[in-house]
Amino acid sequence: MSTFDGLVHEFPHIAIDHFRTSVRPSPPLACFLSHVHSDHLHGLESLRSPFVYCSPATRQILLRLVKYPHRINFARGILETRQQTYKHLNKLLKTVPLETPTVIELSAGNEIQVTLFDANHCVGAVMFLIQGHGKAILYTGDVRAEPWWVDSIVQNPILIPYTLGNKRLDKIYLDTTFAGTSWMYREFPTKADGLQELLDKVSKYPPDTIFHFKAWTFGYENVWIALAAHLDTPIHVDDYRWGLYKSLGTIDGTLPQATEASPLVGFHLGNHKRDGCLTPDPNGRLHSCERGAGCPTVDAATNDDNVVVRIFPIVKRLPDGAEVAELGLGGGKGDLDLAHELEAPDDPSILGRLKDFLASEMEDHALVARVMERFSNALKKGNGCLRLDAGLDVLQGETSLDGMPLQRLVDILARLATDDEEQPSGETSDSTAAAVQTDLPRVITFPYARHASYLELCDLVKAFRPKDLYPCTVDPATWSLQVSMRQLFGHLCSADVFAHDAYMLALPEVRKRLRAAEEADLETQRTDGSPSVVHRDHDPDTAMALDNENNNAASQQPAHHPSTTKPSFLTSQTPSPTAQAHPPSSSAAPSSLAISELSEPSISEWAARAARQQDGFTWTDFGGLVSSRRRRRGGEDGEGEEEL
Repeated sequence: MSTFDGLVHEFPHIAIDHFRTSVRPSPPLACFLSHVHSDHLHGLESLRSPFVYCSPATRQILLRLVKYPHRINFARGILETRQQTYKHLNKLLKTVPLETPTVIELSAGNEIQVTLFDANHCVGAVMFLIQGHGKAILYTGDVRAEPWWVDSIVQNPILIPYTLGNKRLDKIYLDTTFAGTSWMYREFPTKADGLQELLDKVSKYPPDTIFHFKAWTFGYENVWIALAAHLDTPIHVDDYRWGLYKSLGTIDGTLPQATEASPLVGFHLGNHKRDGCLTPDPNGRLHSCERGAGCPTVDAATNDDNVVVRIFPIVKRLPDGAEVAELGLGGGKGDLDLAHELEAPDDPSILGRLKDFLASEMEDHALVARVMERFSNALKKGNGCLRLDAGLDVLQGETSLDGMPLQRLVDILARLATDDEEQPSGETSDSTAAAVQTDLPRVITFPYARHASYLELCDLVKAFRPKDLYPCTVDPATWSLQVSMRQLFGHLCSADVFAHDAYMLALPEVRKRLRAAEEADLETQRTDGSPSVVHRDHDPDTAMALDNENNNAASQQPAHHPSTTKPSFLTSQTPSPTAQAHPPSSSAAPSSLAISELSEPSISEWAARAARQQDGFTWTDFGGLVSSRRRRRGGEDGEGEEEL
């Protein structure tokens, strides 16, 4: 889930993937959209200017997306509905061909050069290389950095100056969805390995078996192509999905909008139309239609005489066999469905009123708590909407929610809070589930991650060795030094900037939480005498690798005395979160915020942390010290301030 606010410090007059003007000091002069996933569309529903630049496929799909936002009207006791589309952007959306440097004039005498590259994420998804005014940045959007893909990026003639040449990007704005050294996200199977597993599994079923693939969002186009080719049969999609993808086919019968377009929806060969693998015809054995959309095969499969084998994508399998499910499954449907969203009220009084109403209608108080937790999570995600689609089957065929009594909404919300049907679990996984008429499972799972693993991100960063990195998926409530850009990727960068780390450390709530954790750790040491341990990873190999990188960097640093050098993220250039909404670049002027206002620990305390490698600090962070000697002064029973 992207949390990027759209602000690019190097080019402050543009916005990328976030278009709400409330977060900006001034309106942008140009906007850029990497792809059509909903977490990258914030603000587009009300945008009236300026131009929005994107890939041809992204434009075609965006103009056909339909959502149905709903709001609660307590005064009338009903749900109110409106239809939301992006058709008003028809004249604002400007397409840029991939791998073609394109000069865009922002204002008189103010130009930038933009180049789009395929992001290996979903149809139409791109990265942006932006150059101008002596600066160069790469915005990845959402990306899957498989080895073959990174190799193609390294060898791209437009990027060679930054990968194999002597130029360095000022910053990479990086998809950090799975950026962490935990073994769970360290490495993923490739998409090719996942497809091989899927095709091997479906090959074991009788030739009349009906399959339904849960393609809940954009990004599974190659799965469709592989399945259809392997089983030599088309895949049925509902009318809404068919309309989205059919738009990619051709312009005037000649020009496809994406590389996936021709195998998906067909193409013209002379005067003849050749079909692709997708079809609106429901009479087939392969389906990827929205459940409840009226398919006579999938929606009627409710008894043992009409068995449908379900196919679910996952991210990976853990050593114990547990499956890491794709985000979005189990909690609602996705961008490929006709989205019904309940606008979550951000007024605490309205939220309280909603909670009281639910409590009066539901006997299960734990269920009320789960519903309210969903609202809270929706607000945290930034779009302020709660997806209702997974609970709509309780309406039993009702097509409109406009004017629906709130008591019926309670039924939908209750179903949302209890529905696990869409989520593959250990009881229904292909290793344990039992089919009705065969020994084969009725649920198939296969690994097909659409975001890069940690090691893949390391390969991508290493290919460029940028000066700085900016994470595009950050949770301030859980941010720590272990997920800082310095800790995760510092050994792969060509400079020691890490402006986002400094920005996070300047946030009062972050500093308070880190200080509380440190004090708890110190209290534990006082009571049980245990040494401080850096819990940066469950995988000792990864932790050792990171330690080696830090030690190597420390050995190359000149020695400094602690009385003159503090950790680089606590210098006078640490930004004030109230004075600046975005981290500064390396060339930004120092902030006037005094160090004393940050209430940082004393020099000796920082040095003690570095000596113990506490909280991820090493001598590299402290300025390159190579040795220390610890003694106590003052206090009783050995307690007192450490002096180095």
